[in-house]
Amino acid sequence: MSANDAGDGVNRIAEADDVQAVKALSDAYAEMTDNISRVVVGQNDVVEQVLVSMFCRGHGLLVGVPGLAKTLLVQTLANLLHLSFKRIQFTPDLMPSDITGTDVLEEDRTTGKRVFRFVHGPLFANMVLADEINRAPPKTQAALLEAMQEHSVTVGERTYHLDEPFFVLATQNPIEQEGTYPLPEAQLDRFMFKIVVDYPDGDQELEIMKRVTGSYQAKLEPVLSGEDISKLQDIVHRVPAAEHVFQYARDLARATRPASDDAPDFVNELVQWGAGPRAGICLMLAAKARAILHGRYHATTEDVREMALPVLRHRVITTFNAEAAGISADEVVLRLLAELQPEEQEQFS
Repeated sequence: MSANDAGDGVNRIAEADDVQAVKALSDAYAEMTDNISRVVVGQNDVVEQVLVSMFCRGHGLLVGVPGLAKTLLVQTLANLLHLSFKRIQFTPDLMPSDITGTDVLEEDRTTGKRVFRFVHGPLFANMVLADEINRAPPKTQAALLEAMQEHSVTVGERTYHLDEPFFVLATQNPIEQEGTYPLPEAQLDRFMFKIVVDYPDGDQELEIMKRVTGSYQAKLEPVLSGEDISKLQDIVHRVPAAEHVFQYARDLARATRPASDDAPDFVNELVQWGAGPRAGICLMLAAKARAILHGRYHATTEDVREMALPVLRHRVITTFNAEAAGISADEVVLRLLAELQPEEQEQFS
């Protein structure tokens, strides 16, 4: 399939009704995972979570040790989706203007007058990879997070709107924190997902070694375009969900809050701060997006449960006692999922 063919496919999705578009997205998801597997071995859950956050107009924070193909995954995804892609390596001397762009004084050769011209920074792309976001100073992190929230940047007195769709994937190295600027909890909350990228298993690592040290070259076929993605982002909000699915997402978010009537006893002991209302919103949007990725036309409580870890793990702040006992936010969320079972188990249609 050529890029032009991919564009024709996008037009068919953009012009289709919602049911046809969901079917087209499900087929495209199968194509994307097949193409990604030609480049990145394993990491199926990571791929699904990245795509879910994209179709929800959210942003993702990828956490994993170096060498796990985080950058390669994002770049491969950008190629498959026929999107413009920019990678920013965050460093301690990176300034806000380095990522947003800046006004440059130039001389007009025809008139001899000096005029300011805005030079676009790397944020002006559909997909932006913010590599090691915790390496940059807070004011640069704030400039990125403002662009994530507003989909625009302000330089001087002028505001510049970013290209749509706009999606940020940031990475963090969890093992080396010296000389870093950790994101405050309020800024972490701006990321829809915190996605943990883990080590491959033995067979996957063997396959990685053979591919990289051999003559293997992957051939990628563009699947969707920006117009496709914008259309599908609108459809996510129209995916129906039963009342008890909304209630289950609400109960999960409320159960993370200590001193709440809805919180189990272990939450009061292990959690210092729980998830805010944005967590429930993200749970439902993620459940809807996951449903249509798998070709279903409604969200279920199972979709909510599958999306609970990436949505809640960075919104649950554990106590000192939990940290001393080696209990992570992931373990708290998993205990919540074990305790809060949905009242009704749906059958996937």
